[in-house]
Parts: sequence; C-alpha cells; structure tokens
Amino acid sequence: MLCGWLTALGGGLVRDVMLGALPPVGITDKGFVLTTLFSGIIVVVAHPEITKLKWTMTVIDALGLGLFAVNGTAKALAYGSSSMTAVFLGMFTALAGGLIRDIFIGDVPMIIRDKHLYAVPSFIGCILTVLVWRGARYGWFDMRSEMLLDVLIVIIVVALRLFSVGFNVTLPGAVERHRVYLPSEKRHIQQSAGRDHANTMDDGGTPQDDSRPPQG
Repeated sequence: MLCGWLTALGGGLVRDVMLGALPPVGITDKGFVLTTLFSGIIVVVAHPEITKLKWTMTVIDALGLGLFAVNGTAKALAYGSSSMTAVFLGMFTALAGGLIRDIFIGDVPMIIRDKHLYAVPSFIGCILTVLVWRGARYGWFDMRSEMLLDVLIVIIVVALRLFSVGFNVTLPGAVERHRVYLPSEKRHIQQSAGRDHANTMDDGGTPQDDSRPPQG
C-alpha cells in the first residue's frame, strides 16, 4: 500500500516541496489519497490476474505519465516558475513516484532499466505544456482551447510511449564491447605490459622452470 501511494503521489510530493506548496497535495487531498488507497486494495486482491494484463497496464501507465507531466508543469507555471524549472518539475511529477518506489524496494529504477522511451515522451509533453500555457497568457487562444490542447498533449505523450513499446523503438545507448579497445586503451595496456615485464626482470631475470629435477 505504501509503495502504491509513493508511486501515485510521490512525484507530486517532490514537486510541491520544491515549489513551497505546503502541505503537499499528496497528503491533503482526500480524493487523491482515497483513490490511491482503493487502487492499492484492488491490486493486492487481484494481483495474479492483473499481472496477465501487460498491455493494459502499459496503456494505463502511459496515460498516467501524460497526465502527471501536464499537471505538474502547469502547477509549476502557476506558482511562477520559469519555463525550464516548470519542465523539470513536470518531469519530477511524472517520473519521481516510480523512482522513489523502486529505490524504496531496492530495485533498479524503471526509468533506467526500461529500454523504451519513457522520460522522452514526458519531456516533450512538459515542453508542449509550457508553450500552450505561455500562449494562453499572451492571449493567443482562450481557456477552452487551452484545455483541449492540454488533452492533445496527453494523447501525444501516451502515443509516443505506446509507439515505443509496440514497435520496440529505443534511443541509442551504450553497447558491450568484446575485446575492442580504443587507441588510448591500447597504449595503456602496452605500457602496463612493459612495466610488468621490467619488474619481472628486476626481480631475478628470466623466470626459471621449477619443474626441472635438481642437478646432483
């Protein structure tokens, strides 16, 4: 239950603390707290069946990613944060809950072990939210249009996440090398081998074969 609460509201707690919006909404809003509580109870009871619904859970997770990214960014902007700060706080809202949960249970955070696009859709959604929010404040469109655009941003984030998972789209990353060394590494290895050989000679010259029988 605690892990469920951290996953759902941990990002918002971090955001509110950094904004100075105290006490955080994650412990004061009864709607959020009760929804998290009942959701946790459902998962505990129906866990064996829920684990079989992998794609459904991926869709729900992507929807939460988009909603929290837009909500977190908008709240940061409403509290007077700069655009850059709002983007980072929006990403904190969307990603920090799962990060805190994985650290709490001693697991590698999903944002690191999941090879598919996860933080990138959130980042794009936060940037688009900033653009829409600023545009609304400049009078480019009314509040209704702003709300529709926010919904569209959530759809974009969800679509990017599901597209990445469905078609195995990943970002370039580190690859394992098999005895392939960079030029600087080759020089280092050669220098180390030369020093080891010199040390062997200083200790007594060429090593003797101890397997030969003693001369008598």
